Amino acid sequence: MQSSLDTEKPISSGSISGSDSVGFLIGQRVHFVGDTRRIGTVKYVGAVEGYGGNWVGVDWDNGDGKHNGSHNGVRYFEAQGPKSASFVRPHNLSSGFPLLKALELRYHGESTEEEEDEMYVLSASNKRVSIELLGKDKIQNKLSQFEELTIASLAYLGVCSAGPPGHINTTIPRLKELDLTGNLLSDWREIAAICQELPALVTLNLSYNIMSHDLSGMPLLNHIKVVVLNHTGIGWKQVEMLKDSIPLVEELHLMGNKLRGITPLSSDIVHGFDSLRLLNLENNFIAAWDEILKLSQLKRLEQLFLNNNCISHIWYPDHNPLSEPPNSHELLGESFRPFQNLRCLLVGGNKIEDFSSIDTLNLFPNLLDIRLSENPIADPRKGCVPRFVLIARLAKVEILNGSQVSPRERKDSEIRYVRLVMSKCQDNPEEIKKLHPRFAELKKFHGIEDEKAATGATGPQKMSSSLISITLKCVAASIGEKVPLTKKLPATTTVGKLKILCESFFKIKSVKPKLFLEEEGSPLPTLLNDDMASLLDFGVGNGSTILVEEEC
Repeated sequence: MQSSLDTEKPISSGSISGSDSVGFLIGQRVHFVGDTRRIGTVKYVGAVEGYGGNWVGVDWDNGDGKHNGSHNGVRYFEAQGPKSASFVRPHNLSSGFPLLKALELRYHGESTEEEEDEMYVLSASNKRVSIELLGKDKIQNKLSQFEELTIASLAYLGVCSAGPPGHINTTIPRLKELDLTGNLLSDWREIAAICQELPALVTLNLSYNIMSHDLSGMPLLNHIKVVVLNHTGIGWKQVEMLKDSIPLVEELHLMGNKLRGITPLSSDIVHGFDSLRLLNLENNFIAAWDEILKLSQLKRLEQLFLNNNCISHIWYPDHNPLSEPPNSHELLGESFRPFQNLRCLLVGGNKIEDFSSIDTLNLFPNLLDIRLSENPIADPRKGCVPRFVLIARLAKVEILNGSQVSPRERKDSEIRYVRLVMSKCQDNPEEIKKLHPRFAELKKFHGIEDEKAATGATGPQKMSSSLISITLKCVAASIGEKVPLTKKLPATTTVGKLKILCESFFKIKSVKPKLFLEEEGSPLPTLLNDDMASLLDFGVGNGSTILVEEEC
């Protein structure tokens, strides 16, 4: 029985705490006294059978509780997880304090004895040597002049309200950036009150505050340009309600809100957001590309972050072989192409595995920066499509997976790609046209001739024309350092054959080799995982580097 209740003693704190007369409301955000990172929502207030006095049932954000809202067979409330809730005495909980109190603690507060004790380095004899920050007093003095502050970070300090009207404006009138991550804010009226008193405010971060879905009465806040609402529990309906209050917003971050779709209030596509340049929807549950197309008419949108969703297929309006876009006439408009100004699209960590999704990216008018890493089609750890193939298929890309594509890398990639296609599909031009849309264009651009056996060519001549020079680097830890070797081999050499040759080259007897293709600009080498495939099949060309590792 005792284990279901929080009876631990709170750390001393200056925050406003409850008392055994309760004073908490259902739905109120609280933190444990002395631990501003242990935040939860009040789900129950009252008696608990078998225990005296009043208790508060709290559902903790981090899931670190003791039960699911029931105790000794009695259900008191529903919790988010099987052990995310606990009952706590009111005096062990804090309902937080106004913003200026947090500002005072953050920038006027002296270092605690515990904090000072942690400021040390270890000497050569492993003894603690206390250190003092050079210029600490000067920095603290500058920060304590609130009227000069332009940036304030009040993350995880228990902020719950704006406080008395007029005080914020007279205290920090020049503030431009405000970080309120992980506080006890939930009421949009408090957010509005804070913003209205900060006329210079440009950037507002409310991440990890569980925000109310009621945005009624929100005032016009046309000075706000960057809004961060990561892990706040809001849906797109609330975003639509918010957009009229922040008409000049340029960056909107909505990571980790469990979004599954884009749901405009009055049409099939998103209107408004006329100044929006960056939209971050990473770490959500969006699966259908149709949902993303609802954003295609945002005329100034330049960067769209969709990493770590559930997208399996990408298509451009009027170019989808699988389905039709919703209300395509409305989507396309008369004078504006879909995603006309989009320059950066990040779709890493999704479920893309088809080449048509890659090729369709060429239809986006100005797309130059693309992330495809950690998709099935582009994960080198699984032996999938190497970087050079992606570069060749993406005509305009200048940055791929965070790495710049140089003119030299593009040229080499396109030539390698053409030769790879020719080796596989030379006798089937229709298949080439269907599966490799850029092949003919690239072959002509680089002046690559069809490979034909020369009349009267001798065996050695034919053999030498297909040799490629590769560098072999042994990186296996158990083998030890070996001098890299440069060898000329036929492009048709299989991976299995090269493994045997590496055993001979590096005199390996007890280790089974595993081979990787190291490519410029790629953060991870590509695993050569098919012993029957040739070097040409994997795009290994002149000057390529093969890493020789050991099987685990």
